[in-house]
Amino acid sequence: MTEKTAKEKTVSTQYAALHKFGQNEEYERALKAANKILGVAPHEFLAFHCKIVCLIELARFDEGIAQMNKNPEYTQDLIFEKAYCYYRLNKHQEALATIEKSESEIDYRTKELKAQISYRLEQYKDAHAIYQDIIKNTDDEYEEERLTNLYATMVYLDEDDRVDLELKEDAYELCYNKACMLIASEEYVEAEKKLKQCEKLCREKFEEDEDMADEEIDIELALIRIQLAFVYHKLGRVKEAQILYASNLKLKLEDIALQAVASNNIVCINKDQNLFDSKKKMKLALNDTLVHKLPSLQRKHIALNNAILNYYINQTDQCEKACKAIESTWPELHTSVTILRALNLVKADKIGDAINLLRKGEKDETSKLYVDLCIAQFHLIKGDKLEACKVLENLGQDAYKPGIVGALTTLYLAIGEESTALKVFEKTVAFYKQRKVKSADLSSFWRQAADFHIRNGHPQVAANSLEELLSANKDDKKIAAQLVLACSQFDKARALKLSKDLPSIEELAKGVDYESIHTLAPVQKKSPATKGDSLPSTPKSDPDSQKRKRRHRMRKGKLPKNYDSSAQPDPERWLPKYERTGYRKKRDRRAKEVIKGSQGTSYGQTEQYDFSKKLDEVAMSPASNAEPSPRASQSKQGAHQKKANQKKKSKRR
Repeated sequence: MTEKTAKEKTVSTQYAALHKFGQNEEYERALKAANKILGVAPHEFLAFHCKIVCLIELARFDEGIAQMNKNPEYTQDLIFEKAYCYYRLNKHQEALATIEKSESEIDYRTKELKAQISYRLEQYKDAHAIYQDIIKNTDDEYEEERLTNLYATMVYLDEDDRVDLELKEDAYELCYNKACMLIASEEYVEAEKKLKQCEKLCREKFEEDEDMADEEIDIELALIRIQLAFVYHKLGRVKEAQILYASNLKLKLEDIALQAVASNNIVCINKDQNLFDSKKKMKLALNDTLVHKLPSLQRKHIALNNAILNYYINQTDQCEKACKAIESTWPELHTSVTILRALNLVKADKIGDAINLLRKGEKDETSKLYVDLCIAQFHLIKGDKLEACKVLENLGQDAYKPGIVGALTTLYLAIGEESTALKVFEKTVAFYKQRKVKSADLSSFWRQAADFHIRNGHPQVAANSLEELLSANKDDKKIAAQLVLACSQFDKARALKLSKDLPSIEELAKGVDYESIHTLAPVQKKSPATKGDSLPSTPKSDPDSQKRKRRHRMRKGKLPKNYDSSAQPDPERWLPKYERTGYRKKRDRRAKEVIKGSQGTSYGQTEQYDFSKKLDEVAMSPASNAEPSPRASQSKQGAHQKKANQKKKSKRR
């Protein structure tokens, strides 16, 4: 056998083995067969292609890229494989550059890969256009998957760029992406209905598989339920949202992105409460692997929430560090980060530094009002109301907004400058008249302005406000009556003319049932202290009765029945009972008997050891001139009584 025939036999044998291993998905053995072919025939492209496919199936993407770089002659033929390896290694820029280097027109599978890479790079318009092109020009079994991906790209597009497609009833993935589009459009009620429909479709699909347990079905439904919890959160049903988030986090979820989103949303619900729980949840939401799993929109909100949480738990250094990291990564959050840093300074009683920080920060048109209101709030915290008023007055056209005007007038009235508050209202009325703003949009403002001017004695200015209010509410007779009252104070002829448009008393009284009004009138009950002839507010008929004054007679206290005026009163009558001589404490049956005398003495020895008799003898002897104290006699008396009680007790026993 010649060398050439041996080589051909080896190649054919290994190709057969390679085909067999590929059919059985034995990629390790298939890789060895491909290497044997390449060992005999190094320029065999088919074997090299099979080797790259085996490396991809074995998830050895780095090795696959290295092999393709060693053989640059095959680069144009392996565009898809090389780009896919970069994509799986999360090197999306390199993957896109590889596809764009293709010299020939790319096929549909490479186009789909490019659409997916564009989606990961958040180039949603490009991805949307590619998917639309593929759906128009292909007709195969993967149409449903492509429609699902198309809807996923449309979630992040503007409303003008979205094209609503007809949904299939049996595709829960399409239904879910449609719900996400409704959430992006802030149509939360419709999104709730769509998500419930999606949950029903998903459950029906998985319940058909008898091998799936209930827990596995719940894990599959977790994505839909967490999204539904977000909808509840936005609709103000916070308790329901919190229960849904917590119940799904208890499941063994493999998707770390799903866990991070649910954890972050729970932290948002907790706010400044349950900070220990929020700290644990935030650790889960800040996983490093989420960089490639969540879009930047979600990641930047999680980072900002982490900084706010550090502010709540008084970790000022960590908060400052997080703010700097956010500002460097997402410059569009500059305003929010600057305000958070200022709040950090306010917490440290550095209000002046906080105000300077906000003034020095860059302001765009959208955030200028927000920052200026924060500066005004910091002045109020400092106690400087006048400075806060100056900030609010220097807001340009925003200073004439009803909310700002209300705050200014309240502050000026609080510091006692009513004339300045009046000027604020006058300027605002003139501003809106000059701009010819519709009165219907400012009805509450005109009403407040009219009330304020009437209270402060400026009926002419109040009449102007009431006229603006009446132009928007022509049928409101109450406003017309207020205008007549205001005009009557400075222009009676005009008031008379306006009063003709008011309804007459007969018109107002038309249809009124006087009898029912009379029966419904409240009846005032007379108090028992008043007499029937006189009312509470009417004087009595006797004119001299007002001059009369009641004299309170001092009555002597009553004496006891057995009182003897000749007997000497008890000298101890002012002492408490327990300090008097004859006081005897009541015996407590719960207390144990106190044993007196030494135990074991015989009856004959009692007199020998009874010292109480000896003390009595000493006390009665002539040598002792001291009188016995009341307490001593009291103790003796108590002792005799106790003995008597003991005898009685023994008799009863």
